[in-house]
Amino acid sequence: MMLGNVVDPLEKLELIDTLQRLGLSYHFDAEINKTLKNISTDRISTVAWKKDNLYATALEFRLLRQNGYKVDQDVFTCFMDDVGNIKSSLNQDFKGLLSLYEASYLILEGETILENARELAAKLLKQYLKENNDHQYLWMLVDHALELPLHWRMPRLEARWFIDVYEKNKDKNPIILELAILDYNIVQSIHQEDLRYVSTWWEELGLGKRFNFARDRLMENFLWSAGMIISPEDGKSRIFHTMVNALITVIDDVYDVYGTLDELELFTDVVERWDINEIHRLPDYMKIYYHALYNSVNEMAFDTLKEQGIDVVPFLKKLWTDLCKAYLVEAKWYYTGYTPTLQEYIDNAWISVGGSLMLAHSYLVTDHITEEGLHNIQENYSDIIYGSSLIIRLTNDLGTSPHELKRGDIPKSVQCYMYESGVSEEEAREHIRKLIDATWKKINEDQMAKLPFS
Repeated sequence: MMLGNVVDPLEKLELIDTLQRLGLSYHFDAEINKTLKNISTDRISTVAWKKDNLYATALEFRLLRQNGYKVDQDVFTCFMDDVGNIKSSLNQDFKGLLSLYEASYLILEGETILENARELAAKLLKQYLKENNDHQYLWMLVDHALELPLHWRMPRLEARWFIDVYEKNKDKNPIILELAILDYNIVQSIHQEDLRYVSTWWEELGLGKRFNFARDRLMENFLWSAGMIISPEDGKSRIFHTMVNALITVIDDVYDVYGTLDELELFTDVVERWDINEIHRLPDYMKIYYHALYNSVNEMAFDTLKEQGIDVVPFLKKLWTDLCKAYLVEAKWYYTGYTPTLQEYIDNAWISVGGSLMLAHSYLVTDHITEEGLHNIQENYSDIIYGSSLIIRLTNDLGTSPHELKRGDIPKSVQCYMYESGVSEEEAREHIRKLIDATWKKINEDQMAKLPFS
């Protein structure tokens, strides 16, 4: 009962935050949930511990919203002056400003107080980095947050970084630090076992060797999976996620840089039919990939049938068909030289990025899948799946689109908006960044609603 031994509410929140950032929170889920529920219930009646304390108020706000509790942005109005700026008396409260900055990324649509607070806090924190380096621990946290907020980071990578940083905290708990190091190494060994499994699967599949034009990125695929799916008991989810990502990477390159339009139309049709007897219609190199896809997906579906008693083959067939159809749309744009509008691009690209397919496969290894949940994903997709996929796509466009264009890919979101609106590349990039920010707000709303597949 680690949290039960802590009386002060702020110390409880700080301990929860530390456990989460060190990757230890999964050991204390029940305690953390109970503590946050109690704090949420009591936060209006007992405010003395956080009164006039920006750091405490923002930390409570972030942790509660992260876990689905509704907290109004008005809790920050007492820290603002008459014109909506952060009170000048707080300009040197860098610990509080950092807490406010991190909390602001749990923003919802229309929350102008948080919007303004983020901008002002960022400005003051950037100034702090330039002028101060006397507090190494705080300086590193500020620099890290301004690079990328905690809410947007991969938990596993954050844990590895934070272990080293927490060691520099003069107020650290040495027992928790020792536990974090031990736990990280134990979990790492489990992840290595998962990696050995998928490496053997990939080697036996032979796609990396046979498709020398395609990106062989199993390690990157696994890093993505392990970075998000941390818990030791979620090995099957990491494995499925990696397998699907590896299969997507290869077929993406088939559609982008290798297949002719006729071959791609044929392959899309064969995937939609999902019949191994149709394989004779494909060129030899596509036969190899289709066989690998068909067998791998059916094996995952069989595993789900054994564990859950639900036949998910029709569900997975539709998801893979949707992906191939989205790839085919992009291939037709490329071969005809068509530049889509930004909205046309988005309507197709959120599917072609493959995020929805990977998230749906991950759903299959949870212990509570239902026919209703599968139906909602298949027919409507959820807002969280749509939003997550869109962020993956748009963020990827900002980072890699020039490289992909050189490989012969279609114009990405930046180029589509430039062509449609006649703006400069930097203006287009800023527009895409705003779209990403708006999508995060919607995801935050869905997270608070706790309705992932409704």
